[in-house]
Amino acid sequence: MKKTVLVTGGAGFLGSHLCEKLLKDGDHVICMDNFFTGNWENIKSLRDKADFELIRHDVTVPYSFYVDEIYNLACPASPPHYQRDPIATYKTNVLGAINALELADKWHAKVFQASTSEVYGDALVHPQVESYWGNVNPDGIRSCYDEGKRGAETLFFDYHRQKGSRIKVVRIFNTYGPKMNPNDGRVVSNFIIQALKGEDITVYGDGKQTRSFCYIDDLIRGFILLMDSGEDVTGPVNMGNPGEFTMLELAEKVIALTGSKSHIVYRALPGDDPKQRQPDISLAGRLFGWKPEVMLDEGLKRTIEYFKESI
Repeated sequence: MKKTVLVTGGAGFLGSHLCEKLLKDGDHVICMDNFFTGNWENIKSLRDKADFELIRHDVTVPYSFYVDEIYNLACPASPPHYQRDPIATYKTNVLGAINALELADKWHAKVFQASTSEVYGDALVHPQVESYWGNVNPDGIRSCYDEGKRGAETLFFDYHRQKGSRIKVVRIFNTYGPKMNPNDGRVVSNFIIQALKGEDITVYGDGKQTRSFCYIDDLIRGFILLMDSGEDVTGPVNMGNPGEFTMLELAEKVIALTGSKSHIVYRALPGDDPKQRQPDISLAGRLFGWKPEVMLDEGLKRTIEYFKESI
């Protein structure tokens, strides 16, 4: 049966890919976005489809219409964007979660929360497992996002325990691919844009801090598998690619794949930047058989081709 699915933040990087996949699966999709960081171009190809609706709305303000499922993705996700208005970021996380949960409760709909690996902070456990409580600075420059996402998780589990809400919570690790905002300050888009323009590639700190990079198609497939999993599967569940690379290794890969003459330069490390990030994804594998399939070199090639055409 055709489902009516709401995607908040649907014009963003993750949201637009999710909307496209849900439409292909035959669902009726309602894309909600206030376009603080969402991009009209991301959903341009979807807007004339009969089963696609676009609602311009801020998730901090309550809304009401029928839904079968909600994917709550709305929130600026890169430091330059979420630090631009940290109060709005925190409100988006917490009030946005409440409004999604209230609507889901009204229709007994399933509701999905896009949380983040940032809930682990500058982790003292490596790789990060879901049972780890994290090492987060509660009053730093990244706290509006990190603590906002932690607060949203708290609300989801309290609604589940108190009201029986049908929740799904995923913790997303670094994700990349086509439709990334070239100006969002994320490391993959930064390195690719700098390499394609022949500019110096900026590495912060000594370049030895690590990240794990998941290609967008793998992540979206995981979202839907989690949403379709049994009622007893609530999460939180890590999703990311456990392949771990230093920032220096990533920069060198991008230079090689683009054939760029760019040089690597070093800058001071930003405040509260975690030194290590690698997901333990064994839980997602056990619960619903998910693991990433696209390796970094292949995903980077696809992303580089996208940026070649868009810059």
